[in-house]
Amino acid sequence: LVLAMHYTSDIATAFSSVAHICRDVNYGWLIRSMHANGASFFFICIYAHIGRGLYYGSYLYKETWNIGVVLLLLVMMTAFVGYVLPWGQMSFWGAAV
Repeated sequence: LVLAMHYTSDIATAFSSVAHICRDVNYGWLIRSMHANGASFFFICIYAHIGRGLYYGSYLYKETWNIGVVLLLLVMMTAFVGYVLPWGQMSFWGAAV
């Protein structure tokens, strides 16, 4: 929430708002780096959890495995919509193609 108060998703001011967070907000550089590294670590934990399931043969439990796949896809879609699209780097059409 602290980052959302200072962030602007407009293409013209997005990068300057991130620079504002890093320079002008108290410990903004720390909050930004913890957010980025925490998100990466979260996905590493998810992939390790999937690897553990593959190793121990949990894919044999079809219903449980399918729920996990759906949750993985939802997490990846949420991360995509929350990161790539606000920065204006890619449109829905470009992402679909």
